Amino acid sequence: MAKTASGGQRTRSRANREAAPVARYKFTPEAFHQLGALGFFDDCQRYELIEGDIYAMPPIGPEHSVTVEIGSRLFHRQEKRGQFHARVQNPLRLGDSELVPDIAIVAGNPEDYREQHPTSALLVIEIADTTLEFDRTRKLPVYAQGGIPEFWIVNLRERVLEVYREPLGTRYKSLRVFMPDEVVNPLFAPEWQLPVAALFGQPASE
Repeated sequence: MAKTASGGQRTRSRANREAAPVARYKFTPEAFHQLGALGFFDDCQRYELIEGDIYAMPPIGPEHSVTVEIGSRLFHRQEKRGQFHARVQNPLRLGDSELVPDIAIVAGNPEDYREQHPTSALLVIEIADTTLEFDRTRKLPVYAQGGIPEFWIVNLRERVLEVYREPLGTRYKSLRVFMPDEVVNPLFAPEWQLPVAALFGQPASE
């Protein structure tokens, strides 16, 4: 009987060891940059740090690339020295995340960020085709939790603009979908009437 009990204890002990949870390592922005400095990343690949996890960004297709250029041109025209400017595919640090939105409108001048990346933005825009669900489910909660007041998704699949406002926790309370024949007024410049069609490189409706 003693031998049986001992065997049972060994079995339970082995089961407990097997059931022990595996710790998941979360990278900090500092560790993320150290890995880059040590050459762990492919120089031809872009990466994002989202809540401690590192993601390789997919290749940018032609339409995505052109839409980024069109959008950046529209916003560069609205830049006001000392007030805000557009950053194109540059890092934005939000807590333990370092994302690379397609376009971010941030306060101040470009030279204000020589020492560190912006930690907030007036508006963040993602151009989405193959990344549509990822932008909605993985990046949107980070932008909301980071207090970004307005987040746009230029939805290339459905040819609409998704405008998210009023961040609350990891979501936005307000979502409005704009069609190409409508105009949108960014919160940071409410006097500006931006034709949605212009974001897609189309002439505005008469």
